[in-house]
Amino acid sequence: MRAACIAFSGNGSKICKKISEFLKQEGVETKAYAVARYAEKSQILPLCRPLKEWTKEKFRETDLLIFVGAVGIAVRSIAPFVKDKRTDPAVLVIDEKGMFVISLLSGHIGGANEWTLLLAKFLKSTPVVTTATDLNEKLAVDVFAVKNHMAIKEMILAKKIAADFLDGKRVGFLSDFPVNGNIPPELLDMTGENADKKQEAIEEGIHVTIKRGTKPFPRTLHLIPKTVVLGIGCRRGISQEKIESVVEEVLKIQEIERESIEKVCSIELKKDEEGIRQFCRKWKIPFGVFSREELEHVQGEFSQSEFVKKIAGVSNVCERSAVLGSHEGRLIQGKYAKDGVTVAVAVKDWSVKF
Repeated sequence: MRAACIAFSGNGSKICKKISEFLKQEGVETKAYAVARYAEKSQILPLCRPLKEWTKEKFRETDLLIFVGAVGIAVRSIAPFVKDKRTDPAVLVIDEKGMFVISLLSGHIGGANEWTLLLAKFLKSTPVVTTATDLNEKLAVDVFAVKNHMAIKEMILAKKIAADFLDGKRVGFLSDFPVNGNIPPELLDMTGENADKKQEAIEEGIHVTIKRGTKPFPRTLHLIPKTVVLGIGCRRGISQEKIESVVEEVLKIQEIERESIEKVCSIELKKDEEGIRQFCRKWKIPFGVFSREELEHVQGEFSQSEFVKKIAGVSNVCERSAVLGSHEGRLIQGKYAKDGVTVAVAVKDWSVKF
């Protein structure tokens, strides 16, 4: 995670420096800036270009952006770059005396509300959080999704359900995965006996699933956990297009949502395979590799290929990579081979947490 902090006064620069040191201790890669005449004294970076240019770059590159100064400065600075709550960074404002920490943008998905509370505690300041679900102590669907590493399939419906919670309405809840913790009162648990009968009377509901096209409720909000790991093997020099085509076929066969893919794994021999790397960049999925020895020690029954063993030193790459990448998860799609590409699918052992 990356953060940037900027200040516009002498005292604000001291706060900026203090915050950056705290964030670094929290494992956040942080850079602190101030207008030039204050930067050197606080031992932080000087702002050597127009604020608008600086903000444009940091808005794109960071996950957390902090302005130590007036709210108006922050609002005018970020206004041209605000696009989507799913991708905008968290933006905070702290006054130059450190009295208030304000969650300005991306309070839920971006995590601004959580950072506001954490920094306010650190600075002994007053946190300012204005999102309605937080003020009314209701379940925030987007926060719930982020904390559980789930993608929100229908953002408009998610907003509608959030409004329903504020109006005191309840919606259904169904999960294909185990649930840990207490389900909040805003949700009607549809699991267990007579679940189908209950669902008939519920118009709106949340379904935690990796499956495509499910509709347990007339209006279903799908929350898709990133629990799927793809194991991929291929001939040397295979194109990104062929890899993508085979992956899409496998997802269709298993009726799996693309958003559920956490990562792609293969053997170390394929670490520079451009087709796989291009595919992962296009789909924005991390790519990891394992050594031959690591793959050999994976427990389970896997398909065998003497040709693959001769080339790679292990008789199966895709299945073993998928299982190992999923931390010994469940293999739901064995080796699927086509056009010089092999794909396997494993699902991590995962549960919903409230």
